[in-house]
Amino acid sequence: MKKIGFLSFGHWTPSPQSGTRSAADALMQSIDLSVAAEELGADGAYFRVHHFARQLASPFPLLAAVGARTSRIEIGTAVIDMRYENPLYMIEDAGAADLIAGGRLQLGISRGSPEQVIDGWRYFGFQPQNGDDDADMARRHAEVFLDLLEGKGFAQPNPRPMFPNPPGLLRLEPLSETLKERIWWGSATNATAQWAAKLGMNLQSSTLKFDETGKPFHIQQAEQIRAYRSAWKEAGHDREPRVSVSRSIFALVSDMDRAYFGRSGNEEDQIGMIDANTRAIFGRSYAAEPDALVKQLKEDEAIAEADTLLLTVPNQLGVAYNAHVIEAILKYVAPELGWR
Repeated sequence: MKKIGFLSFGHWTPSPQSGTRSAADALMQSIDLSVAAEELGADGAYFRVHHFARQLASPFPLLAAVGARTSRIEIGTAVIDMRYENPLYMIEDAGAADLIAGGRLQLGISRGSPEQVIDGWRYFGFQPQNGDDDADMARRHAEVFLDLLEGKGFAQPNPRPMFPNPPGLLRLEPLSETLKERIWWGSATNATAQWAAKLGMNLQSSTLKFDETGKPFHIQQAEQIRAYRSAWKEAGHDREPRVSVSRSIFALVSDMDRAYFGRSGNEEDQIGMIDANTRAIFGRSYAAEPDALVKQLKEDEAIAEADTLLLTVPNQLGVAYNAHVIEAILKYVAPELGWR
């Protein structure tokens, strides 16, 4: 069995060809797609966070709204860029959203990817310290966030407070007592996957990874997952970790599917430079008739290693079509692979 959810970047553009022409459209359609996905039997609704872009940016109002409209589906991020986050304020936002959702938040966080502006986190008031770079800063923010999720008091109470305080040092409220077990780290390297395992975070691995060996993407990703699980075991955690991978997968079951994705032209891994010094490998997309799709997906070693699969959706094609994309995988592909 495998959990299957969708991952939306929440793109929007005022173009007449787009079904998502404003930020309001992106937000409301994200809620509606989450409701539809739950009704179809999907397991998760996940959202990517990008700043300074016509995409989803502030996740917690959206997560809370989805939580209030649904009752079963997991609600998550993949990922929140921790370079931009105040860990203390994030504790309050995440705690509130998780309590509204009844403990269904699956919060993916990470160092983030190249953004729309140069060093955008500086505009948010953050700056690396003591010789660190922005990746170090993101991991430091993550470590503070994880520490605060323990719920230990740390703030000295006012001796004459406006409202009565509980005894001892105060913690941030509201706090979700179980959220720490549902934090994921989005990793692009084997080393950061192992670091995440040591800290007790679940692992998210997307369609991009630093090219560390020159092997095909799905093999590098499967090796990353195995390294993560080995580090988790060595750390001695008392629960089983979760691992997700993201893929663009389209079952061609209608003329519209064939028109959109029948000639996708992205059936091989791609190599590119995400900055001046970093060579990355981008995983292929899958688009085929269900029988062919099943055969192709059986060969993907990383999907086999993961317990959760996130389907990246073309959100600008509208809620109804994206619900169809999810349903086609659940109905025609997942059972044949033993995922359902």
